[in-house]
Amino acid sequence: MRSFKIVVTGPFSAGKTTFIKSISEISIVSTERAISDSTRRVKAETTVAMDFGRITISKDIVLYLFGTPGQERFDFMWQILSEGMLGYILMLDASRPDTYAEGKRILEFFATLSDAPFVVGATRIGDEGDAQAIERIRQELNIDGDTQIIPCNAMEKEDVKKVLLGLLYDILKTLDK
Repeated sequence: MRSFKIVVTGPFSAGKTTFIKSISEISIVSTERAISDSTRRVKAETTVAMDFGRITISKDIVLYLFGTPGQERFDFMWQILSEGMLGYILMLDASRPDTYAEGKRILEFFATLSDAPFVVGATRIGDEGDAQAIERIRQELNIDGDTQIIPCNAMEKEDVKKVLLGLLYDILKTLDK
């Protein structure tokens, strides 16, 4: 059996914990705690260390999902959680362009840690249309046309599967080289 360590990262409140909860076949290990700073106006809890879930893709492929904290004050966990990863997912809330710079900073940081493949899971694409939203994200993050940006409702298991499979195919391509 092949196991793959996947990191799910992104800015605060992008949908990382929800993404893992939606797909995990086990009860996730979560370190969510009540928010004590001004960001509590966005949501009541935040991940302070990590989220952990597991999904069996086939009889011989298992994915272990590690979700990072999104708040910058917990970014020391990113390096710890990225050790041994075969790929990662940047979750990005397309309805919050103010978080795109943070998404770009996260990508730049992860690029210093590993050349592992990644995809972008874009939540809340909204009314401007998928193609326009995806192109804006691509430009703001300064990522090439080969990198997949996959629209995703983090609460929908089928959407989460699409993102995971997109990344898994990219990982398998790199392993076959």
